[in-house]
Amino acid sequence: MTIHPLRPSDPPALRPEQERPDTTAAYDSTWAEQSEEPPPPEGLDRIMGQDGKIYVVLAVVLLIWIGVVALLFRTDRRIERLERRIDRSISEDE
Repeated sequence: MTIHPLRPSDPPALRPEQERPDTTAAYDSTWAEQSEEPPPPEGLDRIMGQDGKIYVVLAVVLLIWIGVVALLFRTDRRIERLERRIDRSISEDE
């Protein structure tokens, strides 16, 4: 197999049906068509963003988490009290 180096004066070889693509036009139109303002929200962002509904949902989720944590601490304290009561009753029986 022989490799022939290209000389700088040789144009790149294109197939007959292939035209040389103008790559700069595609990028120019992409950047030129973008507007200054952001695109409008879609889907869930549009629904939840209206009138601050997303903040209501976040507040409800936060309240639920606070409730779960409070319930866990309360249950833990009750279990500790029951364990102490059982330990005292066992020690009195001996």
